[in-house]
Amino acid sequence: MGYRVLRPGQRSQVWIGGPGAAAPGLVFETRDMLIEAPNWSLDGSSLLVNGNGRLWRFDVDTPANGLVPIDFDGLPDINNDHVLDPDGIHIYMSAMDGQIYRGALKGGPVERVTHEDQWHFLHGVSPDGSRLAYVAMRDFSEAGKLAVMEPHGPSAVLDTGGGHIDGPEWSPDGRWIYFNTEHFTRDPGHAQLARIPDGGGAPERLAASGTVDWFPHLSPDAQWATYIAFPAGTLGHPEDLEVEVRVVPTSDWSAPVRTYPLFGGQGTINVNSWSPDSSRFAFVAYPLS
Repeated sequence: MGYRVLRPGQRSQVWIGGPGAAAPGLVFETRDMLIEAPNWSLDGSSLLVNGNGRLWRFDVDTPANGLVPIDFDGLPDINNDHVLDPDGIHIYMSAMDGQIYRGALKGGPVERVTHEDQWHFLHGVSPDGSRLAYVAMRDFSEAGKLAVMEPHGPSAVLDTGGGHIDGPEWSPDGRWIYFNTEHFTRDPGHAQLARIPDGGGAPERLAASGTVDWFPHLSPDAQWATYIAFPAGTLGHPEDLEVEVRVVPTSDWSAPVRTYPLFGGQGTINVNSWSPDSSRFAFVAYPLS
């Protein structure tokens, strides 16, 4: 695996939307690098993105200052699965060697926290910071499984039924793990949104839709959620498609209050990007022009 790059004429655009925003606002744009998957820092000041195999930070209020690289010692190239530690000063990152690493947001040395010979695609850290939820795969020919582990500890695979899963993350109260799954259909692909109780249980479908739905992300106050909708029939979560980022109340996942169409997909909203006050979130588009 290698990091993604922009196509000729393509741009990376970081947008901010929210339940109260009829239209999102453009806060950053570059033709120099394909950037992906914003995290919002817990102090509310910064967005953290990956690009060119590295982690970058930019100030939300002064984005004209541009991207600032965070320098880690001994970290392999990373992908777009990175999640903040609830302590607010560390971050977990999935790397191109298939392993998960933890480092400080100021940079410096990292520690490898997974040790099995398989792919670990991180998406969730429990609210108390004690466990990680990730997609486990021996190779790309098999369906991804939901695995939970303590850093440096053994992993446990939770039964989510048949079909590939992705994007597992805990609810803010720690009671549920949310994810997308192909369990509810025999059609190839056609992921739908679901959750199971923390510790395991039958998957509960959150909404039935005609689109291919990925990456449910709950706001810190648990009142809202975002996800990305791909066109019907999409296999996986590829890049460079006409997609929608949707905002829904968690009381009714079938009733979007905001829908933001864009050209993107992979990298747009792979990880939770809600602001600490639950009022807004960030996402990335990749227009060709």
